[in-house]
Amino acid sequence: MKIAKAGLPRYHRKMAMIMSVDDAVDQVTQLKKMAALFHALADPTRLLILEHLLTGEHKVKELTEHLGLAQSTVSAHLACLRESDLVSVRAQGRASLYSRTESTQLSLILTQAAELASVCGSEHHWHEEHPNQPEEV
Repeated sequence: MKIAKAGLPRYHRKMAMIMSVDDAVDQVTQLKKMAALFHALADPTRLLILEHLLTGEHKVKELTEHLGLAQSTVSAHLACLRESDLVSVRAQGRASLYSRTESTQLSLILTQAAELASVCGSEHHWHEEHPNQPEEV
């Protein structure tokens, strides 16, 4: 350890800086939020739902008709998007209307992701289409 000009110890550059417990908890919380956001955006169906919601509010029934998926599947995707605050829901009588949360950052992320995807040459095999996936019996 070297002594700085003011007489205070100066740490060697290779010495690890220790993070406070509060800072570590804040960092883990932030990383969990980021992971949840990327999880929500990592499914093509959820991206289609977000894209479709750009046209306005929709009921689950309307989304199922548009996407050709089961109501339970669409509801599960909407729940994931709601947990990440990407969509909001409001009641109208017995029905629920879903809309995309107003977010300039979300639009920017989706635009940047589309641009990045167009530049990348590799194609990812989704788990539904994975060539090594065993056949269901």
